[in-house]
Amino acid sequence: MRLCLSIAVLGPGLLRGAEPTVTTYPFKTFDSSTNQLKADVHRPAGDLGAVRPVIVFIHGGALMMGNRSLKPTPGSLLETLLAAGYVVVSIDYRLAPEAKLPAILDDVIDACRWVRQRGPELFQADPQQLFVMGQSAGGYLTQMMGWRLHPAPRALVSFWGYGDIAGPWYAQPDAFYRQQPLVSKEEADRTGGAKLYLYCRQQGLWPVVLTGLDPAKDADAFKPFCPVRNITRDYPPTLLIHGTKDTDVPYELSVQMDKELASKNVPHQFITIPEGGHGFDRRQTELATRTYQQVVSFLQQYRKPS
Repeated sequence: MRLCLSIAVLGPGLLRGAEPTVTTYPFKTFDSSTNQLKADVHRPAGDLGAVRPVIVFIHGGALMMGNRSLKPTPGSLLETLLAAGYVVVSIDYRLAPEAKLPAILDDVIDACRWVRQRGPELFQADPQQLFVMGQSAGGYLTQMMGWRLHPAPRALVSFWGYGDIAGPWYAQPDAFYRQQPLVSKEEADRTGGAKLYLYCRQQGLWPVVLTGLDPAKDADAFKPFCPVRNITRDYPPTLLIHGTKDTDVPYELSVQMDKELASKNVPHQFITIPEGGHGFDRRQTELATRTYQQVVSFLQQYRKPS
């Protein structure tokens, strides 16, 4: 499988006019060889086989939807990262409600360990230069890796993510989502995916469905699942990116994370997207491109010189 992208900026060891490559690998097998989790490994265009820093990319979808497929987006984040000389490993993980949050976290940890253990042999990844990045629920899982993954990543990048899953925004009925036609439990159970997520937001049940625990009855049980409650001075450098008009994940979640990182003296940056929603749309290509370049600049601070 080949991925055709136009790379404008060539990093060290890249050949002009060549195409990026993507190779799919299983990284975790369950009860049979057909029951696997997979990762797509994207390498820069014209790569000469140099050992490269690696970014584990975690997709969003409320932990209930989505997959590892990285499609073109406004400004092309993938293109920007490859042009800067990174290997990008986009991973799948099990989804709710079939999988609960502890199992999902195990999948992400196992993916990162696989990259460190097999990456040098399979795709010339530098195990000492592992970064983690994600969007939305992937941003949440990225923040979780800041204290759950050992050794810690060199740095984290969280796009419109969240560090608290037990707050009112997830644990109480959401006014924005209740403006839409109400989804019944029967329809949510039957169809899953987007309908299940909508039902959970309308009823304030997302934390219960993901963990089997009720934050109203056992708030302390959620501490292991809330990055903002587990930050220490050893937390890795972090870049937060969030729009002020996000109707899915409140901007205040990144504000809260920013304050906690500052209080623990963790190196970090916080990029605010004024009037921004939950992600970039096609009218914001220039803004997205500029933001992705800021992401690369942040990563370069913590990348070892080649």
